[in-house]
Amino acid sequence: MNFKETSYIIMGGTTGMGLSAALCLTKKGAKVLVIGRNEESCEKAKRQLGPDGLVLSGDATNSQTMEKAIKMAHEAFGNITGLYHVAGGSGRKFGDGPLDELTLEGWNKTMELNLTSLMLSNKAMVKYFLANKKPGVILNMGSVLGYSPSPKYFVTHAYAAAKSAIIGFSKSIAAYYAENNIRINVIAPSLFETPMAKRAVQNDEIQSFLKTKQPLDGGRPGNPEDLNNAVLMFLSPSSKFITGQVLAVDGAWTISEGQY
Repeated sequence: MNFKETSYIIMGGTTGMGLSAALCLTKKGAKVLVIGRNEESCEKAKRQLGPDGLVLSGDATNSQTMEKAIKMAHEAFGNITGLYHVAGGSGRKFGDGPLDELTLEGWNKTMELNLTSLMLSNKAMVKYFLANKKPGVILNMGSVLGYSPSPKYFVTHAYAAAKSAIIGFSKSIAAYYAENNIRINVIAPSLFETPMAKRAVQNDEIQSFLKTKQPLDGGRPGNPEDLNNAVLMFLSPSSKFITGQVLAVDGAWTISEGQY
């Protein structure tokens, strides 16, 4: 896959899975602009990406963040090939959980973090592609919890609803904009080592469960690098005949029962 003369915006690209993809893309010859909320993470990302990467501090739930990113990337790179939307997060601390305990704040905040932020970035990117009359690609971050629940250890119903909605939203816009050669796909990881997953990754009981729930490669949590090949495949201009798809990168989560 040739990524020379390509450029990408990664919303949520200063840590974890987003940063891993950004570093991988730059090694392949792409230019990237990554966006993150945390100033310290932004500074670290800037040092790691070097001259082929731009870093923007901003909140994914603010519509102006993506608009600013597009302006920066277009001025710096001359064109934007695509968007990888990784940003999201757990609403557990706001009140997400089982339906009988779910708070309205938990529901609204979880939707804002995961679904509204994604809608805003996708809308701005599609408008850019249409205005410039160029093909483009968007890859959205889903989750296996959007369609493959695990009720004992992973019970956040608003999060599951948001990730499920990302699939429906992405397929719908993929169908609508296919005639414009704008491709939209979804990648759906299982439990990966990310800042959001610390609760689960550090829990011995969940780690034991994981041995049989995602048993590939020893039954471990995923590493950010485990996503990179799939991300490259979707974002590559060579994948011009792929749209509206959902790919699980899950260590066999969706086909394994999991033993307590």
